[in-house]
Amino acid sequence: MPNPSVAMLVIGDEILSGRTRDANLHYLAGELTRAGLDLREARVIGDDGAAIVAAVRALSAAHDAVFTSGGIGPTHDDITAENVARAFGRPISVREDARAILAAHYAARGQELNEARLRMARIPEGATLIENPISAAPGFTIGNVHVLAGVPSIFQAMLASVLPGITGGAPLLSQSYEIRRGEGDIAAPLGDLASRYPDLSIGSYPFIRDGCYGSNIVIRGHDGARVDAAMAELSGMFPA
Repeated sequence: MPNPSVAMLVIGDEILSGRTRDANLHYLAGELTRAGLDLREARVIGDDGAAIVAAVRALSAAHDAVFTSGGIGPTHDDITAENVARAFGRPISVREDARAILAAHYAARGQELNEARLRMARIPEGATLIENPISAAPGFTIGNVHVLAGVPSIFQAMLASVLPGITGGAPLLSQSYEIRRGEGDIAAPLGDLASRYPDLSIGSYPFIRDGCYGSNIVIRGHDGARVDAAMAELSGMFPA
């Protein structure tokens, strides 16, 4: 039985403009691999309501789970929550349990829960809250979509509370082998190896080092014995 399929939706004009470098996709991919969940698709879109609605609907229909990052803060351009609600045809409003979390957080710091901060308590009808142990403002889960913050430290903390509730399959195992020859020299035998192991992913990642052409060959799969067998064949074909 295949592992559950996951997609990532990164939301934010700052990502597309190059002002901010996304770190959440890389982190999510590693955590999903360890949890036996397969990241199959990733999209990056701007702060555009129609684009968010379309992407959420498409990814939710195509995958077992979807993670979003970005756009759930207190400013006018944080529009993820209301558009995820639109994607599911749900109303959105300030919810009392989310308000209480924020009120306690800001009261402990002697700060006001003003209208801007209260925006972060808007939750679509029927959604469940995702804990935010860093800045308190919760994310939420609606259907198979998990809506997380964009700040990497907060994204990671929220993800840690979500992943244990998702049943995964077999972790993806990988091994790598360096060959000091150009890809043109190894392509044919590497293709033959891949045809003998259709259940594995065999990737070639070329490099130039000290004027020498080479490739790192990475073999991935869920069956450790198969990965070991393919790696043994590869090393026999191209001794170090």
